[in-house]
Amino acid sequence: MQLCDIYQGLGDQAFRDLLKQISLGKLRTYQLFERLKVRLRLNKLNTESLAKSAPRQWERIVTERDDAFAMELGQAVLVCHMDCIIDVLNHLEIPHQEGFFEKDADVSQFLTGDWQQRAWDGFSDKHPKAVLAFYLNHLALEMTKDPVLFNPLATAAK
Repeated sequence: MQLCDIYQGLGDQAFRDLLKQISLGKLRTYQLFERLKVRLRLNKLNTESLAKSAPRQWERIVTERDDAFAMELGQAVLVCHMDCIIDVLNHLEIPHQEGFFEKDADVSQFLTGDWQQRAWDGFSDKHPKAVLAFYLNHLALEMTKDPVLFNPLATAAK
């Protein structure tokens, strides 16, 4: 599984919701604003241009499968929601430094059983659902051997 698979698996609406959850102020704080603007191929980056570009960005994920773009977009989403990351890691009792892992950390022993469902149940009412679902899948992708898509949004929509 790759990041493009996560975006696709969560679906177009979740992708649009993720774009809406990007804080331009936090992008500036983390010095990601200009870089993301270039990666999004936008002359001007604001909430309106970001929302209007969603269909083009989705097409890049689905058709081009641009993993470098998917990674930078994911980074932009996640840095805007460090509170969500910290809550999930604390809930799962995973050691971290303000949401970041030590270099070469192996946290797979904390990611066993129904860890994604437990985190979802604990925080789906506190954090944006698309962001939480994306992070749980991103964490699985980065820290487990055989990640499988976790899509609680599909069951929530039914």
